Amino acid sequence: MQDKFEILRNFCRAAESVSFKQAAISLGISPQAITRAVKELEAVKGEILFHRNTRQVRLTAYGQELLQQAKPLVREIEALFLRNASNPSDELKGKVTIAAPLGFGRALVAPVLANILKKYPDISVDMRLSDQRADVVEERIDVGLRIGFVKDNRYIVKRLSTIKFYVVAARSLIDSVGMPRSPEDLAHVPTSSIHDPETGKEWPWEFNPGGKVNFPTSRIVVDDGQAEFTAVKAGLVFAQAPSFLADPYLKTGEIVRVLQDYEPDPWTLFLYRPQRGPVPKRVRVLFDELASGLVERLESTL
Repeated sequence: MQDKFEILRNFCRAAESVSFKQAAISLGISPQAITRAVKELEAVKGEILFHRNTRQVRLTAYGQELLQQAKPLVREIEALFLRNASNPSDELKGKVTIAAPLGFGRALVAPVLANILKKYPDISVDMRLSDQRADVVEERIDVGLRIGFVKDNRYIVKRLSTIKFYVVAARSLIDSVGMPRSPEDLAHVPTSSIHDPETGKEWPWEFNPGGKVNFPTSRIVVDDGQAEFTAVKAGLVFAQAPSFLADPYLKTGEIVRVLQDYEPDPWTLFLYRPQRGPVPKRVRVLFDELASGLVERLESTL
């Protein structure tokens, strides 16, 4: 049996044509396909739809009634498939869901998105900021950002930049407690740390060489990098901060970078989207705009 929509479409075209052959040519199918559709519809309805002779076909009274019911339905279904082609602006309408790390999202993604949304007023955004890794399938994420690595080959991944990590402090705190000369010296000065939502523990500080170090006596423990950075600028603690937060204040001299010889290797910033069939144009556009906007903003802070 043919698809039900195809049966109705073929019937409507046959009803509006002088012959089954003409209807078939207009649809790009065989006359036999039109004949089969009409026969199947007649069998379902238990009614004759056409009077046929050697020169033409003509709708029966029942066929005319059915045509009036079917024609608007067929046009509506066809419109669902043709809407983007007939009105390309519709492709840039709708919601895009974005996942990003909390601190990075607040500091960089939010302002870049503000500029994008001004450019595309019919696109809306659902932004999920969290340092927990998003389940892109369960949460239906369209575009994601991750600092570190993306190993899943189900994603389309674009490498944007690198994120460095510095040990920083306010000049006033260094004047008060002294300048650390090695990671071991940090055990004797006030430090801060951030909760790792994946483990429930504190993120360790990383050094090269030397690996990871925890400071169990951290004076301040937070779950947000920007809150930690407020404490740094206030002269309360030393912190290991990402470059996207630290660079603007290093430029102005509000904070000082220390232990540069021990800084860890930079982490990579990735933009990704799931690889799951056709991707709406609004998602592709936002993906590309985010990539260029974030790279430009990161370069401006250097």
